[in-house]
Amino acid sequence: MPTYTDPCGNKILLDVYPSRIVSLVPSQTELLYDLGLDTAVAGITKFCIHPGDWFNTKPRIGGTKTINIDQVKKLQPDLIIANKEENVKEQVAALSTFCPVWTSDTSNLAQALEMIASIGTITGTAGKAAAIVNGIRDCFLSLPASTRMLRAAYLIWQDPYMTIGGDTFIHDMLTRSGFENVFKNQQRYPVISVDDIKESDCEVLLLSSEPYPFKQQHVEALQRQLPSTKVILADGEMFSWYGSRLLQAPAYFSALIKKI
Repeated sequence: MPTYTDPCGNKILLDVYPSRIVSLVPSQTELLYDLGLDTAVAGITKFCIHPGDWFNTKPRIGGTKTINIDQVKKLQPDLIIANKEENVKEQVAALSTFCPVWTSDTSNLAQALEMIASIGTITGTAGKAAAIVNGIRDCFLSLPASTRMLRAAYLIWQDPYMTIGGDTFIHDMLTRSGFENVFKNQQRYPVISVDDIKESDCEVLLLSSEPYPFKQQHVEALQRQLPSTKVILADGEMFSWYGSRLLQAPAYFSALIKKI
């Protein structure tokens, strides 16, 4: 019986390729779709909005941090795919008592590519996964080299404002797209103030579309407080989704830099 070790060091046994998969992570759900696993995916979360036809037809088993464990059990999965950061450790542990759980841990592009290849291996779609990995590599290699990194801050939440530290996947995407994260010396998702942003001397403030749905009204309010900083909306999926959506990210980053 094949044994697979996930990035968190957990070992799972699969004697056949899974035919009833439950995905607990939006970006990995989209990856499963692009791997052609339509009939094999039995359940997704309420935040798995891509692809739209899955969102409208697949059973939803709660949010990424509010999994309905009984509902998952009723789906009788033979594999659950989770993520260390996006899912709750205790819920993942409870799920693992009745089903193998493969948990990713993704903080940069290299780890994202490894995750895609690994999911391809355990689902019997290694060839398709390799094509996606190669496509993502080619897209990122096509990004123009930055002559000067723009000093930037990236907000993911308000009340309180929260940004991203240097050990996050979003930080890696910021760096690759031509921005210098002014809060790179902090870790994970620190709480900051408008005064902290002012003192950072950042040139660009990016307001993400997720997890907090920043809108134009937030841009205008912060722009009034930060007249020396360009405040703009950013597509959070492009900066934080680490599955097959990465095929689209470099083109978005190039367009964003040109816009600035």
